[in-house]
Amino acid sequence: MNGSTLHKTAADCAEELPGAQLEHPFGDDWEVFKVRGKVFMLMTEVPGRPVVILKADPGEAHALREQYRHISPGYHMNKKHWITLEAGEGVDKELVQELVTDSYRLVVARLPKAQQPVDPHTYGAGRQAAS
Repeated sequence: MNGSTLHKTAADCAEELPGAQLEHPFGDDWEVFKVRGKVFMLMTEVPGRPVVILKADPGEAHALREQYRHISPGYHMNKKHWITLEAGEGVDKELVQELVTDSYRLVVARLPKAQQPVDPHTYGAGRQAAS
Protein backbone atom coordinates (compact mmCIF):
# COMPACT_ATOMS: atom_id res chain seq x y z
CA MET A 1 0.00 0.00 0.00
CA ASN A 2 1.34 3.46 -0.87
CA GLY A 3 0.93 6.66 1.15
CA SER A 4 -2.03 8.17 -0.71
CA THR A 5 -3.87 4.85 -0.56
CA LEU A 6 -3.12 4.65 3.18
CA HIS A 7 -4.69 8.06 3.81
CA LYS A 8 -7.70 7.34 1.58
CA THR A 9 -8.35 3.92 3.18
CA ALA A 10 -8.06 5.33 6.72
CA ALA A 11 -10.26 8.34 5.94
CA ASP A 12 -12.91 6.20 4.20
CA CYS A 13 -13.05 3.88 7.22
CA ALA A 14 -13.20 6.75 9.74
CA GLU A 15 -15.96 8.56 7.85
CA GLU A 16 -18.18 5.46 8.13
CA LEU A 17 -17.92 5.30 11.93
CA PRO A 18 -20.98 6.53 13.87
CA GLY A 19 -20.53 10.08 15.14
CA ALA A 20 -17.12 10.57 13.52
CA GLN A 21 -16.26 14.09 12.37
CA LEU A 22 -13.33 15.48 10.41
CA GLU A 23 -11.72 18.70 11.63
CA HIS A 24 -8.61 20.72 10.77
CA PRO A 25 -7.64 22.36 14.11
CA PHE A 26 -3.92 22.48 13.20
CA GLY A 27 -4.32 23.74 9.63
CA ASP A 28 -4.84 22.06 6.28
CA ASP A 29 -1.81 19.75 6.74
CA TRP A 30 -3.54 17.81 9.53
CA GLU A 31 -6.78 15.86 9.24
CA VAL A 32 -8.14 15.11 12.69
CA PHE A 33 -11.02 12.67 13.18
CA LYS A 34 -13.00 12.95 16.39
CA VAL A 35 -15.96 11.27 18.01
CA ARG A 36 -17.93 13.44 20.46
CA GLY A 37 -15.01 15.89 20.52
CA LYS A 38 -12.35 13.27 21.32
CA VAL A 39 -9.55 12.51 18.84
CA PHE A 40 -9.26 8.94 17.56
CA MET A 41 -7.20 9.48 14.37
CA LEU A 42 -4.85 12.07 12.91
CA MET A 43 -3.39 12.12 9.40
CA THR A 44 -0.51 14.22 8.11
CA GLU A 45 2.87 13.92 6.41
CA VAL A 46 6.16 13.75 8.26
CA PRO A 47 9.00 14.73 6.01
CA GLY A 48 7.00 13.86 2.91
CA ARG A 49 5.75 10.51 4.22
CA PRO A 50 2.00 10.17 4.77
CA VAL A 51 1.22 8.82 8.24
CA VAL A 52 -1.86 7.87 10.23
CA ILE A 53 -1.72 8.30 14.01
CA LEU A 54 -4.08 6.11 16.02
CA LYS A 55 -4.91 5.28 19.63
CA ALA A 56 -3.98 1.74 20.66
CA ASP A 57 -4.10 -0.39 23.78
CA PRO A 58 -0.57 -0.15 25.28
CA GLY A 59 0.06 -3.90 25.20
CA GLU A 60 -1.26 -4.22 21.68
CA ALA A 61 0.69 -1.14 20.56
CA HIS A 62 3.93 -2.78 21.66
CA ALA A 63 3.04 -6.03 19.88
CA LEU A 64 2.12 -4.14 16.70
CA ARG A 65 5.45 -2.29 16.72
CA GLU A 66 7.24 -5.61 17.10
CA GLN A 67 5.27 -7.25 14.29
CA TYR A 68 5.18 -4.43 11.69
CA ARG A 69 8.18 -2.30 10.78
CA HIS A 70 5.79 0.38 9.46
CA ILE A 71 4.24 0.93 12.91
CA SER A 72 6.09 3.14 15.35
CA PRO A 73 5.26 5.10 18.53
CA GLY A 74 2.72 7.91 18.12
CA TYR A 75 4.14 10.98 16.38
CA HIS A 76 3.76 13.99 18.75
CA MET A 77 1.47 11.88 20.95
CA ASN A 78 1.76 9.77 24.12
CA LYS A 79 4.08 6.97 22.96
CA LYS A 80 2.39 4.43 25.24
CA HIS A 81 -1.17 4.96 23.96
CA TRP A 82 -0.70 6.02 20.33
CA ILE A 83 0.90 4.48 17.24
CA THR A 84 2.00 5.89 13.91
CA LEU A 85 1.22 3.85 10.81
CA GLU A 86 3.12 4.37 7.56
CA ALA A 87 2.50 2.83 4.16
CA GLY A 88 4.63 -0.11 3.13
CA GLU A 89 4.92 -3.83 2.71
CA GLY A 90 2.56 -5.75 4.98
CA VAL A 91 0.23 -2.77 5.43
CA ASP A 92 -3.03 -3.65 3.71
CA LYS A 93 -6.61 -2.41 3.68
CA GLU A 94 -7.74 -4.88 6.36
CA LEU A 95 -4.97 -3.86 8.78
CA VAL A 96 -5.74 -0.16 8.29
CA GLN A 97 -9.48 -0.70 8.83
CA GLU A 98 -8.84 -2.82 11.92
CA LEU A 99 -6.50 -0.25 13.49
CA VAL A 100 -8.84 2.68 12.74
CA THR A 101 -11.84 0.80 14.18
CA ASP A 102 -9.87 -0.26 17.27
CA SER A 103 -8.76 3.34 17.87
CA TYR A 104 -12.35 4.55 17.54
CA ARG A 105 -13.62 1.86 19.94
CA LEU A 106 -10.97 2.73 22.55
CA VAL A 107 -12.04 6.39 22.50
CA VAL A 108 -15.78 5.60 22.52
CA ALA A 109 -15.29 3.26 25.50
CA ARG A 110 -13.97 6.21 27.56
CA LEU A 111 -16.99 8.41 26.81
CA PRO A 112 -19.88 8.61 29.27
CA LYS A 113 -22.50 5.97 28.33
CA ALA A 114 -25.01 8.65 27.32
CA GLN A 115 -22.54 10.07 24.78
CA GLN A 116 -21.47 6.77 23.21
CA PRO A 117 -22.79 6.61 19.61
CA VAL A 118 -22.38 2.79 19.70
CA ASP A 119 -21.55 0.08 22.23
CA PRO A 120 -17.75 -0.05 21.90
CA HIS A 121 -17.64 -3.66 23.09
CA THR A 122 -19.78 -4.95 20.27
CA TYR A 123 -19.18 -2.43 17.46
CA GLY A 124 -17.10 -3.98 14.72
CA ALA A 125 -16.88 -7.32 16.53
CA GLY A 126 -18.01 -9.27 13.46
CA ARG A 127 -15.90 -7.18 11.11
CA GLN A 128 -12.93 -9.52 10.95
CA ALA A 129 -15.03 -12.66 10.64
CA ALA A 130 -16.81 -11.14 7.65
CA SER A 131 -13.53 -10.25 5.89
